[in-house]
Amino acid sequence: QVQLAESGGGLVQAGGSLRLSCAASGRTNGNYVMGWFRQALGKEREFVARLSRSGSITYYADSVKGRFTISRDNTKNTMYLQMNSLKPGDTAVYYCAATAVITAAYNLLRPATYDYWGQGTQVTVSA
Repeated sequence: QVQLAESGGGLVQAGGSLRLSCAASGRTNGNYVMGWFRQALGKEREFVARLSRSGSITYYADSVKGRFTISRDNTKNTMYLQMNSLKPGDTAVYYCAATAVITAAYNLLRPATYDYWGQGTQVTVSA
């Protein structure tokens, strides 16, 4: 079992930046794919970014490419999402997630593939 806990959300003006953190605890020595998803009010949860299993390759949704950067610090068992040039459309609850499932890459865009989730952190971007 892995426990995930997000932090770093808040209220920011459009064009501003935030850095989200996701601290992992428990069985962190597993071979997991980790990523970020978000869910805006009244909408489905959607993929934002993820790391490859080794952590060396990054993947992004088109809507955030060039503005968001995903990374992790293995010494701290923490994953980050640096969000720059924020837009009102980025307003959502952001979740970090992890899965040990070995599956095709397109499945890793789907929230249902992930076994472990944090509680979420609210990001609000004002116009």
